[in-house]
Amino acid sequence: MSSSSSYRVLTVNEWIGFIGLIVGMFMAVLDIQIVASSLSEIQAGLSATQDEISWIQTSYLIAEVIIIPISGWLTHIFSTRIVFFVSCLGFTIMSVACALSWNLESMVIFRAFQGLFGGSMIPTVFSTIYILFPPKQQPMISVIVGVVVTVAPISGPVIGGYLTEYISWHYLFLLNIIPGIMVCISTWFLVNVDSPNISLLKQMDVLGIVLIAISLASLQFILEEGPRKEWFDNKLIIVFTVITIITFILLIYRILTTPNSVISFKPFKNSNFCAGCIFSFVIGWGLYSVIFLIPIYLATVHNLNSLQIGQYLMITGIFQLLSAPVAGMLSKKMDLRLMLIMGLVLFGTVCMINTNITSESGFMDLFWPQAIRGFSLMFCFLPITTISLGTLAKSEVKNASGLYNLMRNLGGAIGLALNNTLLQNWQKKNFLTLRSQVTETSYEAQYTLSLLKQKFNSFNYFNPDLAALKQLYSLALLESFVMSINQVFFSIAGLFFISILVMVCVKKVDPNNQATELSH
Repeated sequence: MSSSSSYRVLTVNEWIGFIGLIVGMFMAVLDIQIVASSLSEIQAGLSATQDEISWIQTSYLIAEVIIIPISGWLTHIFSTRIVFFVSCLGFTIMSVACALSWNLESMVIFRAFQGLFGGSMIPTVFSTIYILFPPKQQPMISVIVGVVVTVAPISGPVIGGYLTEYISWHYLFLLNIIPGIMVCISTWFLVNVDSPNISLLKQMDVLGIVLIAISLASLQFILEEGPRKEWFDNKLIIVFTVITIITFILLIYRILTTPNSVISFKPFKNSNFCAGCIFSFVIGWGLYSVIFLIPIYLATVHNLNSLQIGQYLMITGIFQLLSAPVAGMLSKKMDLRLMLIMGLVLFGTVCMINTNITSESGFMDLFWPQAIRGFSLMFCFLPITTISLGTLAKSEVKNASGLYNLMRNLGGAIGLALNNTLLQNWQKKNFLTLRSQVTETSYEAQYTLSLLKQKFNSFNYFNPDLAALKQLYSLALLESFVMSINQVFFSIAGLFFISILVMVCVKKVDPNNQATELSH
């Protein structure tokens, strides 16, 4: 980066154009989770079964994960302006199509295209930070983008719940029309980050693109359907696992042996980028796992609806916003490695606190863990982004941004799949443990049964003894579920603490003037 570019001042039009890019990215990330709290209403509207309706999310995620790694290649050919404009336009059109869906099949197809168009917007914004802005501005811009990327998935179920409750589930998608049009206009007229190079189309690696699509789509399918289909007890999961392994091996060989491959492994020569991808994976794992665990706990144990659950989730989002300026200022004054360690330790510690959740835990028991978690996310996200992308040459940033964002998405997908499976398995084991303690010689069990019998006797139940046993069975199921929630939180905490060891591979980065020797 030249010295002149370090002091370059962006014009008003460039700022407006970049803000438009951020809005587009927010829409894309928001729509991953916006349907999560409204699946039952969409299911009724499309006359779908419980298993079928999950494909509304699965199709979006599969398409998104395919396009993310090749977004850098697309921007090299067509330019950031064209790729983002087409992506946002396609995303907006598909949003309208989703709202007009007449059955499940049409919805799944439209959601897949929506994910395909939306996925390319996410890494494009990250790469633009390190191409458009001078080094001194990059940390603060990374904070802003980090807030958007982490708040959007938390806001999705909340916004979706309100729209479905007070208007209609169709507005989950119609919500994108006005901002989508505005982003298209601002992108077309105000974004001028780079120039197209259409001649690269002559070197298009078609086989590489096909291998990326098949391998990542198969992997995402396994992660989405695995917990529901009992993993390798299901033949379909086995088939897709074989396909994933074979295509990944072929893809790696293709990348290593083809000079014009659609993806380049060159950024991995940079130790900071390698470490950053690992941290990105861990953050994705933690962020999406918590977004999964807290709602399922509140819904199962406290019978809260989507709007009430949203109030809990928004605590994290609010404290992320509050911590953003603090993280931005600290990033200019302290070693980013130390800042990242603080964030990882805070996130892990909060997960350890969450291992004490009980069936009686109320709002205040979850308030401070959610608040501190929101604060810690910004201390993680800012240094990870700068460490990963801030030390690369400009020519590598576009490709690297796709890989960096892919790692976060894969971390989230793998974390959700594994934690969902652990939750089910640990609940079964915990229930067997609790059931074994219900004996005639167990004072606690007999005392609880006597209290339940008294309660049902007061209600003049026909068979209070049987009713008491059934109630005790339900209580054991509930307690075993809460115990498994705590165990999953413990595993997430362990992952964050262990990931700190990767810091030994990270070289110091000056956020005000990213080290150029690391990028060569």
